Amino acid sequence: MTMLNMAVEPMLILASGDYSFLSLFTQASWVVKAVMVLLLLASLWSWAIAIDKLITFRLLKGRADKFEETFWSGRTLEDLSSGLAGDVRDPMARVFSAAMREWEESKGANMRGDGAMISAQQRINGVMNLVVNRELTKAERGMTVLATIGSSSVFIGLFGTVWGIMNSFRAVGEMQSADFSVVAPGVAEALFATALGLVAAIPAVIFYNIFTNELDRYAGRLEGYADELSAILSRKLTKGS
Repeated sequence: MTMLNMAVEPMLILASGDYSFLSLFTQASWVVKAVMVLLLLASLWSWAIAIDKLITFRLLKGRADKFEETFWSGRTLEDLSSGLAGDVRDPMARVFSAAMREWEESKGANMRGDGAMISAQQRINGVMNLVVNRELTKAERGMTVLATIGSSSVFIGLFGTVWGIMNSFRAVGEMQSADFSVVAPGVAEALFATALGLVAAIPAVIFYNIFTNELDRYAGRLEGYADELSAILSRKLTKGS
């Protein structure tokens, strides 16, 4: 069987009038089938990432609220550090623990002179920045996938559309007729591929924008906390306590 006959045969089957989604898929050419499967998998992947991100940001917000409430409760930094006792599930707690470890080591060193205090402060800030960047990198996981799905799905669907239209013209050439019953199956196949591209792209773009805003807000909150902690430790280093 030639490629032309393989392209035309689904057209003839669909010409019977069955345009259900299942029929459009099963009777599509293998290229359009591959496009449809790829877009369906991309859509499922974006929804899985979205659900994971919703849970992640809710947990981050709840844990940050709880940690900040404890941090500003009036307890000393030493009490807070010992109270954590390794329970550092929250990124803010990890920033705090890393800063306190560096501060404790700086306290035990020779802190005479402004140079020593500046050096200690720089080490503390460096450690906190490292932890902040690492935590934000964790929170960003999946964002690139959402951006890729959102930007490429439409074009992948468009490729399926073009292929379906080509099949329509092949059917016209084979049947020597431009009757609607000959053209319609290929057009339906093409439009179905376009629809799947939009179904995959639109939610991915929406999710990406939502989670980008959430990530920006959380990054500002985490970096703001690191700045506040840096100021507190700087005062303690200056006082030599």
